[in-house]
Amino acid sequence: MMKRHLRNVATAALICAALPLAACTTPGAGTASSGSAGAASSGASSSGTGSPAATQTPGHAGSTPASADAASPGTPAAETAAQERLDTLSLEQRVGQVLMMGVPATGATASDLGILQKNHVGNVFLKGRSTVGLKGTAAAVKKIKATVSKKTTGGVGQFISTDQEGGKVQVLKGPGYSTIPAGLTQGSWDPKTLERRATGWGKELAQSGININLAPVADTVPASIGAANAPIGAFGREYGKTPGSAQAGSSAFAAGMESAGVAPVMKHYPGLGRVSRNTDVSHGVTDTVTTREDATLEPFQAGIDDGADFIMLSSAYYSRIDAKNPAAFSDTVINKMLRDDQGFDGIVISDDMCDATQFRDWKYATRAKKFFDAGGTMMLCVNQAAIGPITAGLVAEAKADPDFKARIDEAALRVLKVKDGL
Repeated sequence: MMKRHLRNVATAALICAALPLAACTTPGAGTASSGSAGAASSGASSSGTGSPAATQTPGHAGSTPASADAASPGTPAAETAAQERLDTLSLEQRVGQVLMMGVPATGATASDLGILQKNHVGNVFLKGRSTVGLKGTAAAVKKIKATVSKKTTGGVGQFISTDQEGGKVQVLKGPGYSTIPAGLTQGSWDPKTLERRATGWGKELAQSGININLAPVADTVPASIGAANAPIGAFGREYGKTPGSAQAGSSAFAAGMESAGVAPVMKHYPGLGRVSRNTDVSHGVTDTVTTREDATLEPFQAGIDDGADFIMLSSAYYSRIDAKNPAAFSDTVINKMLRDDQGFDGIVISDDMCDATQFRDWKYATRAKKFFDAGGTMMLCVNQAAIGPITAGLVAEAKADPDFKARIDEAALRVLKVKDGL
């Protein structure tokens, strides 16, 4: 399971969750880059401090570990702890737990920090590109961690993420960070070699205070399409040209991140390797080939079988699955395929839904509602200015509609269970 190396801190989180809030300390988090679908925007953006993430939990650290498996995610103990924590949060704080906001990887401004605090945002993505190096990133993350309080997030720590795939999609560079090659190069290595090197890259992130990496790409780009696939193939982001090679590479990269204490994010479900245009910069992007039982789903299934906590959705339409809705708005994709067919019980995170041209026809708050109506768990928004309207819209909708509030509660509960698990 992906959490095999993190179970001791999970127990600490469970113990602390049962104590008064003042008795617990809150760990920090990292930040992330821009959306994950396109390497074309922001130079090549994709999808995204103190102690290493492997020793600090984003939930409620500060207590002594007990039995190793006591609060492993998916157990009754973890469910109970997360529910008890959810019960302490206001509606606004619950909404904040299901959002991930982008801030510059070079450091959040005073305005950024104010938005995080005002909107109770529980998760951050370091976006763009930075060459300040590991120490500079750690200092930037430390500032973000300081926004966690009883008033802002109810004391719940943050997921702090970035986009450290390699090649054109490497947000963090400079002293202390390795130069990571593109996915195709990584995929040419023996899986054990890739896993070992990914562990090293993950340790660099952990030392920066980052606990989530919006990678690896699990998409298959067929050789017949290659570089004509704008979001992935044009930048060599895939691990290979077949589902088997995509699976081997993405699984090895994910295992390396796990070993370093950083949670990987498998993307872009149900696959972004067969489109020609990029959803970050184009509208109406549609996959006309992929089916509900497609072989290209196998790399995602491997990640799920390994215990993945995060799956990132594609923003494309899939005409042979749900022609009326992009994947991020599709009950068929999220619930029927990802949850029911493939057995995923973790966090379904969107790609960027604020700056992506694919979503231009909907207002920010409408995008958010449609995502959570479809069963999404966490909405990634790289545009700080959109967080206020999104939060206001979600809170108002939850107050007006008990069924929608139940969907927000369910999503927040999933987030809290994984946070306890990390």
